[in-house]
Amino acid sequence: MVNHFVADFKRKHKKDLATHPYALRRLRTACERAKRILSSSSQASIEIDSLFDGIDLFTNITRARFEELCRFVP
Repeated sequence: MVNHFVADFKRKHKKDLATHPYALRRLRTACERAKRILSSSSQASIEIDSLFDGIDLFTNITRARFEELCRFVP
């Protein structure tokens, strides 16, 4: 899930979170929280103020999308 949002952020903002450990850690923590929410709900929100260079991350993920992302994990 983290890789999905890193790629999405890079596509939208032309900034690579993978090279910034603090931003990556904040995203990983938010994804872990979303994963726990998805275990009992059909949708979770990820909201991180000023994730990188003052850019906020506000997004949603559904359980179906999460399961689809997990299918590709070896």
